[in-house]
Amino acid sequence: MSPLRMTYLGLAVWGAVHPMAFFLAWFRDNGWSIGGMVEAWHVNAATSGLVWDLTIAAIALTVWILAEVRVRRNWSALAAIPATFLIGVSCGLPLYLFLRTRPI
Repeated sequence: MSPLRMTYLGLAVWGAVHPMAFFLAWFRDNGWSIGGMVEAWHVNAATSGLVWDLTIAAIALTVWILAEVRVRRNWSALAAIPATFLIGVSCGLPLYLFLRTRPI
């Protein structure tokens, strides 16, 4: 595996683990309420702006993945879409780049 691919994979793992530690800490302190977490994301204009920034980035990444998968027929790259929406852009983008750069 090339150093670039290892970097992408490392970033995908980091992008899954690091933010999840904060989410789990929040759930531990505030209970297992998804609604409560969504409410916390919109506690002020700064956090709402960040939520929308990441949402728009996730949608743009999804459109890019779908467009490229259609042309390249790299079906395994579709795994980055659920990773993006269930974990976050910090995992989905480097995962997609990792899957996209595999030798054909």
